[in-house]
Amino acid sequence: MVELVKKNISDVEIVFHKEIDRICSTKMDFFNNLFKKYDKDMIVEIIFDKSSSLYKVSASINMKSKKVLVVEEDKDVIKAVSRLCQEFKKAVKRQYELEKKEYEYKRKRKKKK
Repeated sequence: MVELVKKNISDVEIVFHKEIDRICSTKMDFFNNLFKKYDKDMIVEIIFDKSSSLYKVSASINMKSKKVLVVEEDKDVIKAVSRLCQEFKKAVKRQYELEKKEYEYKRKRKKKK
């Protein structure tokens, strides 16, 4: 089960909250499906930070081997969130595949002994 935590969403104008929720919920479906058989409860944190006219959005997830962190900056918060979700999805999938490959390698070596 993957849980979504949004921090500092109050830094973003209320007008964009519904669109951000929609983008995040579609990506959370992917993560719930990917980590269906993962034996650790996952928490995806999305942190918003606004400084003057620039939005800084970061996402992190703590996996078994390491914490995956992706940061995006843009003047438009919706563009930043959608680009962040795309890059975060790629990074998490890459790390998941590495963990899976390492697990299978260790399992095969154990059988040979």
